[in-house]
Amino acid sequence: MKKIFIINAGQNFGHSGGLFNNTITKTTEKFFEQSEGISIQTTSIQNGYSAAEEVAKFVWADVIIYHTPVWWFQLPYNFKKYIDEVFTAGHNKGIYRSDGRKSINPEINYGTGGTMHGKKYMLTTTWNAPATAFTLPGEFFDQKSVDEGPFFGFHRMNAFTGMTPLKSYHFHDVEKNANIENDMKAYSQHLEETFADCLIAVN
Repeated sequence: MKKIFIINAGQNFGHSGGLFNNTITKTTEKFFEQSEGISIQTTSIQNGYSAAEEVAKFVWADVIIYHTPVWWFQLPYNFKKYIDEVFTAGHNKGIYRSDGRKSINPEINYGTGGTMHGKKYMLTTTWNAPATAFTLPGEFFDQKSVDEGPFFGFHRMNAFTGMTPLKSYHFHDVEKNANIENDMKAYSQHLEETFADCLIAVN
């Protein structure tokens, strides 16, 4: 059985109602519910959580799927708080043991103390910025991708735990030009391609 832990970091604040990430989360749940041999747990951060219970979900899961909006080029504050609390609570409880270094030679092996080896994660993000802001010469992000630029630190955080990434999926221009039906079709195709090797369709 494949165990999937879905984290919805959508947040109601200012002009954001978190609805787009709710839709992405429901699409993800529906996708896996249509397959045999899949067990799902989901956390919607804005509904509250227990750090200890969240650590147990990370330890339980084979794959962690993060759904997050991007606010001012970073994680929303509730999601950052969640990471700080849950990952700290996971010290010596299944997320990480240490930073990996030994006192005999503290200059090497930083970032090798994670205890989640063998697990994978997938990131989705939602942006007001169009995709071309990351790809065109002279545009805002200097031709650095989401994963190589704004979310480089997020990926290193997951590497610190020992997890390895699946291909990310990024939604762009969602405030001005979102097309929910087409966006969810394209995202569902990404899920099919990413998880094809572990899914058995329900007849």
